[in-house]
Parts: sequence; structure tokens; C-alpha cells
Amino acid sequence: MTVEVLVPHDVQTTLNFYKPTNNEAPYNYVEESPAGVPRTNIGEDVQQVVVHDIRGKEDTVGLDKSGFQFITHKSVEKDFVDEEVIQTKYYAEVEDILKQYAGAKKVAIFDHTIRRSPVEGAIPVKGARGPVQRVHVDQTSSAAIGRVHRHLGDDAERLLKGRVRIINVWRPIANPVAHNPLAVADYRTLDPEKDLVSTRHIYPDREGSTFSVRYSPTQRWYFLANQTPDEVTLIKCYDSDEDKARLTPHSAFRDVSSPKDAPNRQSIEVRALVFDTE
Repeated sequence: MTVEVLVPHDVQTTLNFYKPTNNEAPYNYVEESPAGVPRTNIGEDVQQVVVHDIRGKEDTVGLDKSGFQFITHKSVEKDFVDEEVIQTKYYAEVEDILKQYAGAKKVAIFDHTIRRSPVEGAIPVKGARGPVQRVHVDQTSSAAIGRVHRHLGDDAERLLKGRVRIINVWRPIANPVAHNPLAVADYRTLDPEKDLVSTRHIYPDREGSTFSVRYSPTQRWYFLANQTPDEVTLIKCYDSDEDKARLTPHSAFRDVSSPKDAPNRQSIEVRALVFDTE
């Protein structure tokens, strides 16, 4: 039997994986579900895992190797409470990041999510959401292609002839991450046919799909311990190039070694379509 040697900041924890609750195709309503219909039929398979600290070994992973990458980038924006500033100044920074580190020729940002308590300090945050503690991938392949048509309109068919990616740009806000850090799975340790479960993602006006994720002991999980606001995680959610890492399951997780009095996690993730042609 092989004994796994842990480094000081590796974390033994649990992650919540997919488990069916009935014979229906898995689904999740983004907002309220119809009367008498549960909001989701996704169950939880809670599994013990080790999340390995990648700090000092960041060069062993990359968007095309593992499906995720860690970079250093100091943002001019610090508070992330003004929507207009986020969608102008910060989106421009994200576009620059993706051109520099992902080789993008064209970037189409389609949304962002801020995760923090509804009130963090004295700052009210309308519609803020907490960390997602369920292993998932934000888009299936069909949903990613649907995003291209939805957001690029008449340019979609032309752009779909080249390489298309969806990359999330994830950054802590205000303080290093202590509680609910972000775990990412190495694509090379997945069995996509067995591990990924297409899940209906139902909006009030349309339907997309995400991947829920089954547990496998071969999966290997990583995080960047004490990640600061100047350290960014690039998370690939889709890649049309089948010879590269195509996606990265991810989830927040509990680190019991975190100081109890450390600030709650705040973060922003910006989601973008990335093209290799203009």
C-alpha cells in the first residue's frame, strides 16, 4: 500500500460530490422552482480527500496541462462594490490577463459573481452569495457552445471554427483566504466519461447545463494556501481543443486549521469566452 506523504499546508478535508436522489436526469433551478417541484434533485456524496498546497510548485500546473493556473496580478480595484467600476475597469484588467496568460486574441466577458457575506464589515453587498461547497464545472460542452451563440450573435459561427475556451478568473478580495479556500482538480486525474454528470441548469427564461462530479480516488486536488488578493486562479471550464486539459472541477472546502478569528472569505470570479481568433 502506498502511503501519501503530506506537506505542512496540505489539508485533509471533505468535498461534496454528486449522488443521484431519483431516476430523473439531474437538474438545478437557479431561482425558485415551480410549485411542488424540489429546487434540485442532486444529492451529496461526502468524501474524505486531501487538498494539496501547490505553493512553490505553481509551475507544475497550467491551463493546458491541468486545467488551472495560478498567476500574480495586482488589481487597481480593491473593494469590488461598484458594479460600473467592476464592469469597466476590472473587466479590462481581466481581458489583459487572458490575453497575456491564455494567449487570447478575443475575450468576451459574460458575467461575474462576488462571494461574501451579505454585509462584510460596513459594506452592504446586494445579492452577494457565499462560497459553493459542491464539486462542479460551470459549463458542459453544449452549454459552452450555446454561450457563444448567446453572447456573440452573428460572429458565433465564425468564432466556433477556431479554438473556444471558457475561463473563470478567480481572485480573493480584501484579505488572504483562510476560510473556504478554493480547491481545483487536475484534469489529468479525471475520467471524464465516468466522473462528469451533465446537469440541467434551469434559469427563469432559458436552460443551460453544468457538470456535477462523481468522486473517484484517482482525482488529485490542489489549492494555493493563504492566497492573497494579488494572486489569481485561472479556471478552465471548457476547451474545444481535445488535445489539451478541457476543464477543471472545483469547490470551496473547509480548512479546520484556519484561525477562527480570520476574516471571512471574499472573492470575485469573472467568466469569459476566450477565442484564438479576433
